[in-house]
Amino acid sequence: MENTILIGRKKEQKILMKALNSREAEMVAVIGRRRVGKTFLIESVYEKYIKFKVSGIQDAPTDEQLQNFVYQLDKTANASIPSKVPDNWLQAFMMLIDYLKKIKTEHRQVVFLDELPWLAADKSAGFLRGLSFFWNSWAVREDIVVVICGSVTSWMVQKVVNHTGGLHNRITRRIHLKPFTLYETEHYFKSRNIGLNRYHIVQIYMAMGGIPHYLKEVEMGGSAVQSINDICFSETGLLGDEFSKLYPALFDNSDNHVAVVRALATKRQGMTREEIIAASDVGNGGTLTKVLDELEQSGFISIYRAYGKKKKGKLHRLTDEYSLFYLQFIEKNLYEGDDTWQHLSQTQAYKTWSGYTFEGLCIKHLPQIKKALSIAGVYAISSSFYKKGTATEKGAQIDLLLDRKDSVINLFEIKFYEKPFVMTKAYAEALRDKGFVFEERLKTKKMLLWTFIAPFGLKHNQHSLGLVQKVLDLEALFDE
Repeated sequence: MENTILIGRKKEQKILMKALNSREAEMVAVIGRRRVGKTFLIESVYEKYIKFKVSGIQDAPTDEQLQNFVYQLDKTANASIPSKVPDNWLQAFMMLIDYLKKIKTEHRQVVFLDELPWLAADKSAGFLRGLSFFWNSWAVREDIVVVICGSVTSWMVQKVVNHTGGLHNRITRRIHLKPFTLYETEHYFKSRNIGLNRYHIVQIYMAMGGIPHYLKEVEMGGSAVQSINDICFSETGLLGDEFSKLYPALFDNSDNHVAVVRALATKRQGMTREEIIAASDVGNGGTLTKVLDELEQSGFISIYRAYGKKKKGKLHRLTDEYSLFYLQFIEKNLYEGDDTWQHLSQTQAYKTWSGYTFEGLCIKHLPQIKKALSIAGVYAISSSFYKKGTATEKGAQIDLLLDRKDSVINLFEIKFYEKPFVMTKAYAEALRDKGFVFEERLKTKKMLLWTFIAPFGLKHNQHSLGLVQKVLDLEALFDE
């Protein structure tokens, strides 16, 4: 990343510093999706302490990975004569041990193995055996921190964190780096002297999420519409073709992952496993289970449960903002002209998309919402509710509710609106009907509280008074 200031990541920085200040050898696993800022975080915190760093090369075979490993080792050691490339990873890690033994330093040594899944590609068992040897035979008794990092989150979890061989239970600390929150996004823009107001920041966030590598493309002086148009729809925009690169860089047989993502994009409320099978042509069984697990672990989809149900009613929902935006708008309108997004942002399709996307944004910021409701310390389970209407009974859909242990259920109504929302009589009656259907169907004795969330809040009138108990606006969502 271009900026030189580390924004946010306070929890993650504390974990890294605890590892650095520990009296024992540490192996820290940092996982997170592509472009989320893992490398920048590690290098920012450990800049003075990294004594060796190597990054895997995408799609390179083992011999090329070994060549790269030795090249980085020679460069770090200022070797005048190139070292012989080892035959295998065991020899490579022996060379690393020999180099580290010679270093005289007052500070703790940090070894940084970046993009580990690419390093271990081709013949992963050989690499993991070499890493196991390095740790178990030498590093574990030294004053050292070994940081392993990778974007293929599922691979990192399955092959390293849950390793059953020599690395079993060797991970001492684990960081799952998530995209920026709105709070962090706002501070990131401020660090780059970009003076967007919160409504514009939300519009940008809904199009590309809190991915620092994407957000760095936003330039000062432009509106949200201009930035989205330049980054997503112009011939030189970073995100015009990012979708075609994103999934193949993370997953083997990524066509299955893309098929599931495309299916989920057609139903924003989420899909059951059976609905995904029907819509994606990815057969039932181990393949689909693996795909869904990998997409969830990498942060592209989220699992939601229908209220009162544990297994049945589990919904898979595509929650990666960029993927949703690409499939809804970019793919069909790429390179259509300088004012493409200016036009599209005025359509009904945009209004529908922004409503669903803002709901997803609020769900991702539940800690901030709970804090704004003064229930941060109250245990609560989030879920959704849906009842299909019939000829004789009304249906209802509530995309977010919080079932609290203090005998209260918050029912949320979420609207994306460009000014304070004004509730009509018909809207208020529909909201009451939703509450009645929910209460009747679940037979709950808990108190139901309608909570309204909109960018600029709700303008109370005779229809909302007595119905909506709490109103939240962008100030709540941008809280730390």
